[in-house]
Amino acid sequence: MQEIDYNDSLYSDIFNLTYPPIDELKAAPCSVSILGLSSVGLMVTYIIVFVLSVLGNSVVIYVMCCLARSRTTTDIYLMHLAMADLLFSLTLPFWAVYVYSHWIFGTFLCKLLSGLQDASFYSGVFLLACISVDRYLAIVKTTQALTQRRHLVGKVCGAVWLGAGLLSLPVVLQREAIQLEDLSDQTICYENLTASSSNQWRVVVRVLRHTLGFFLPLAVMVVCYSCTAATMFRGMRNADHKHKAMRVILAVVLAFVICWLPCNVSVLVDTLMRGGSLGEETCEFRNSVSVALYVTKGIAFTHCAVNPVLYAFIGQKFRNQLLLMLHKHGLISKRVLAAYRRGSAHSTVSQRSRNTSISL
Repeated sequence: MQEIDYNDSLYSDIFNLTYPPIDELKAAPCSVSILGLSSVGLMVTYIIVFVLSVLGNSVVIYVMCCLARSRTTTDIYLMHLAMADLLFSLTLPFWAVYVYSHWIFGTFLCKLLSGLQDASFYSGVFLLACISVDRYLAIVKTTQALTQRRHLVGKVCGAVWLGAGLLSLPVVLQREAIQLEDLSDQTICYENLTASSSNQWRVVVRVLRHTLGFFLPLAVMVVCYSCTAATMFRGMRNADHKHKAMRVILAVVLAFVICWLPCNVSVLVDTLMRGGSLGEETCEFRNSVSVALYVTKGIAFTHCAVNPVLYAFIGQKFRNQLLLMLHKHGLISKRVLAAYRRGSAHSTVSQRSRNTSISL
């Protein structure tokens, strides 16, 4: 069992949960017992998510590149989303080592990887919202010219990456690799803040996380997909088609909520606890919150591996293109390709939805 100082125990929570200044770390009276098995489990989770995300998102990017002539606006958003998820997943092996041990990669990588993870996180969330808006425009606002949306998609993606980069700058500027000699000679990657600015920094960062990184994009997705689903249901007479379309839309929203809501709740509880809003603070409660942060962070990080399945692999156009490429490379036979096409011909969704998206 690994005994870690309470405040220092959050050093392995690299998901921008900010840390107190050094003097608070050394003065903290409580300690949290984190089982070594838990650290191993979280490390293994990161590695598995890394492998699945790299494979899935790389395939998505490759297929999108092969669809250069027939790419829709949603396809472009999906390609950028896959890039964001791929960049996010590339940082996971470093955090896996950090969770199991301590930060061994120095200040430069501390800044670079923290900034890269923040930028890819924000860009991914913003792109999810953009996809929901694009589906709304394509299905609900059918009078919107397709050429107009294509003209704007490049600018929108550029604005998304620029905004995500700007939101990651504070972490890049503040994060450092700090060796805590009085705490088992462990090195942490965290924001090097003074006692006077620590609380203000924590509030600002977490408010941004909760609003721009979760609640606002979720609100956009819920509104857009609700309107989209209502329009699709009115235009469909076959109940099976309605249920199939609804399953996809629900999967889009539920995956985001299931992966990120627990993490946001845990961070909110931790923030309220640190601010004294939850009554008397005990070491037992601190321990519970710390464990919750570990677990929910692992759940949240799996979202980058889930996205390729939700936004691409369940899309008929994507599957057709992927199987065609596999056939060209000799990985599947012509008979398998023909059998799939015969089967898919009996279970198509509405023509309009199929022509405007590879995900819905």
